[in-house]
Amino acid sequence: MVRAAPDGHTLFLLSATNAYNTTLYDNLSFDLARDLAPVASIGRDAFVLVIIPSVPAQSGADFIAYARANPGKINLATSGTGSASDLYGVLFKAMAGIELTTVHYRGVGQTLPDLIGGRVQAIFLPVASALGHIRDGKLRPLGVTTATRRDVLPDVPPIGDFVPGYEATDWTGIGAPARTPAEIITLLNGEINAALADPAFAARLAALGVEPFPSTPAEFARFIAAYTATWGKVIRAAHLKPE
Repeated sequence: MVRAAPDGHTLFLLSATNAYNTTLYDNLSFDLARDLAPVASIGRDAFVLVIIPSVPAQSGADFIAYARANPGKINLATSGTGSASDLYGVLFKAMAGIELTTVHYRGVGQTLPDLIGGRVQAIFLPVASALGHIRDGKLRPLGVTTATRRDVLPDVPPIGDFVPGYEATDWTGIGAPARTPAEIITLLNGEINAALADPAFAARLAALGVEPFPSTPAEFARFIAAYTATWGKVIRAAHLKPE
């Protein structure tokens, strides 16, 4: 697909996963920075750290204290090695100075039965995936990964409130094949940003825990480069490799 004609008719949905994969994989068939032209960012997505109600913690600070008193006894589920839920947990454990036992699954859908059933006790989930279970009382939210609260979880603080400096944001955007003419990219960027400015569309994103993320193509390119570098350091420090 990256070899498609650079005429504006072939576009790619980009996400944080593309940035992670740059470091995780040694043999990708394309180079994110070389082969794709950033067109426009779409949204920044919050994850939320949730636990099952049987864990005796009512807040993030409680959870950290409990984990320190019980090293390795809390199972932290992920949706796979190198996934957002895994990386956000890796960063959380390092910054909070706690030991959790990581249990990898293949996708969010596989984690939920074991989580609800109590076989694992904690996970970082996209807000949209966690909302129903939080509202049903099956999961207890402790903190969102973004620097600010989300409207759909107004009583849930940012993790940075109890782990100073912590921030982890998922994102999506649009890319085109490299060498797509600048005038086409500019046109597409303007149309996407206009959609993000629509109040109804922004409200729909907010209901999913997503913040509209307008940018110019150049701003989006700089964001991707910085994001890739930041999480590349986390991945290398944790010696993560895909299973």
